[in-house]
Amino acid sequence: MIRRACAAVIFCLLAIAFTAPAAAGPFEDAVAQFANDSFSDTEAAISAVAASGNARALPIVQALQDGRLVADPATKKVYIKENDGKVSDAVTGQAVAPSFANLGNVRLNNRLRRSVEAAIGGLTLLSADPARRLQAAQSVFRSRDAAALATIEGALEKETDASVRRAFTQARAAILLAAPDAPEASRIEAIAAIRDRGDQDALALLTGVAADPSPRVAQTAQAAISSVQSRLAMWSAAQNAWYGISLGSVLLLAAIGLAITFGVMGVINMAHGEMVMLGAYTTFVVQEVIRSSYPGLFDYSLLIALPLAFLVAGLIGVAIERGIIRFLYGRPLETLLATWGISLILQQAVRTAFGPTNREVGNPSWMSGAFELGQITITYNRLWIVVFTLAVFALLLLMLRYTSLGLEMRAVTQNRRMAASMGIATSRVDALTFGLGSGIAGIAGVALSQIDNVSPNLGQSYIIDSFMVVVFGGVGNLWGTLVGAFTLGIANKFLEPVAGAVLGKIAILVLIILFIQKRPRGLFALKGRAVEA
Repeated sequence: MIRRACAAVIFCLLAIAFTAPAAAGPFEDAVAQFANDSFSDTEAAISAVAASGNARALPIVQALQDGRLVADPATKKVYIKENDGKVSDAVTGQAVAPSFANLGNVRLNNRLRRSVEAAIGGLTLLSADPARRLQAAQSVFRSRDAAALATIEGALEKETDASVRRAFTQARAAILLAAPDAPEASRIEAIAAIRDRGDQDALALLTGVAADPSPRVAQTAQAAISSVQSRLAMWSAAQNAWYGISLGSVLLLAAIGLAITFGVMGVINMAHGEMVMLGAYTTFVVQEVIRSSYPGLFDYSLLIALPLAFLVAGLIGVAIERGIIRFLYGRPLETLLATWGISLILQQAVRTAFGPTNREVGNPSWMSGAFELGQITITYNRLWIVVFTLAVFALLLLMLRYTSLGLEMRAVTQNRRMAASMGIATSRVDALTFGLGSGIAGIAGVALSQIDNVSPNLGQSYIIDSFMVVVFGGVGNLWGTLVGAFTLGIANKFLEPVAGAVLGKIAILVLIILFIQKRPRGLFALKGRAVEA
């Protein structure tokens, strides 16, 4: 009898379990609120889903942020549209095939977007990935969501990564400063943490706290503001210095070929900028061929364009020297007029071949993007141009010191008549020097195509600055060209915020004129009997 009674009870329990409808839990009810098409219900759903601790909470909130959360108002079912076009149930994550006729996107406004960002920050604070925890802490810092305070404090106790721990501390401090009922001692401690952050976000947050009713908190915040402002001024100076180094590398790359030809041959080459332009257009042609025929080689396009640009510009430079310049030695004004006419011819030839409009030259993946160094933003294309410029400068120095052509160029630079009497073919040296200077201008065009518009007027933007660099540094002296380029670049970037771009350039020009009055041969004057004479 007892066994029969137990069996009957078990049978009834099983029947109830399989026949009774499954009751929806709090998480399911919260998700269903997304289908109400009400901003207030959506906000309540975000808070409830984020606080549930369910593993599906983060995918749901991320789908809402990305515009991939859809709902059926009739059935109160909520779905996630995947990136591959499939649809899954928001609660279970299982793939489904709903009727798309009744589905609509869950709408967001600006207030809800802030709530979503705060919810994502809170949900990823305990992620196993340090990068995601750091990103979550930054989100909480910006949103200052008081609901995340407990999670932040719990995560802070367990955190071992120094950078993430610092971000958690700053996020906690931001929440405390945004809460008017926080204890005074906690707010003062939070001010110290925000002061150590030292960026514009910290300054904005502290500025709001400076009007705090508590005199002690307000005084501490004001002292922190002064500290942050001093630090930002130092970082701003460092950023301007980097911009100046970047500009100086561009000026050096554009002027280094001119320094060679001007120093060895005494030719005022007004067509030097057009050699830069030809190098940039060579890069454009190389990339067009790669895009149409070999798209997989695009990241190598600049490496392919460098030798081609050197050859194109160098050969045209040799042709100009052999065809025109060699008949005008000793007549600097006539070489100036002749090379100016050549520059006009080259510009018009490029306009005829490629059109007058700017041409697109893309950045390879390894030259795209930027990174932060403290409060300084460094772009990869500018960084690579600095490295490339210094490499070209070093190779040119080695060539001048350790090759026969380099020794002959130095001899002709110092005393042309003595070099000729020693058996050096000065006409051959002149042709090769002009070709070398033009070739270096061509590879300068490859680099400049990554940061400037490729157009027929590209070279005109740099020819005047190149001459100023050469004259300021010392005609024919490569070290003078290096120092002159970086000096003018840094000075220009520090004057621009004060005087503006145009007045800054005018001020630089006036200073160079005054300097040349005192030192006509520039910073580093060449040595030699011919020069001394």
